[in-house]
Amino acid sequence: MKKFVYIVTDRNRTSMHVGMSSDLIKTLDFYKQMPNLFFDNGQQLTRLVYFEEFKSEVQALARFKIISRFTRMQKERLVRSCNPDWIDLTIGLDFENILLHKNITNQINLAFTSLS
Repeated sequence: MKKFVYIVTDRNRTSMHVGMSSDLIKTLDFYKQMPNLFFDNGQQLTRLVYFEEFKSEVQALARFKIISRFTRMQKERLVRSCNPDWIDLTIGLDFENILLHKNITNQINLAFTSLS
């Protein structure tokens, strides 16, 4: 089973959060649904700027513990090493289309069932 270690940040890069998840899309959706969970309105952690994929929970947990102990400067270097422009990586995961497709599918099914 896949496990992910990730770093999310706000739009101004003032706050960074390290996390671990088995379903990255679901976790990112949770962050977008609950933007004020960790901080106030100005610091909504909605940008995925770094993630790693692991085959086992043991490997992911070990890496999570290491990254969690990093200083802010070390986390920034890690992000810049593979994402120098701090682009929101949910675009590459096709996050919006996956969620949009789920909603459209449900809407189409509802529309057709009401017609019959």
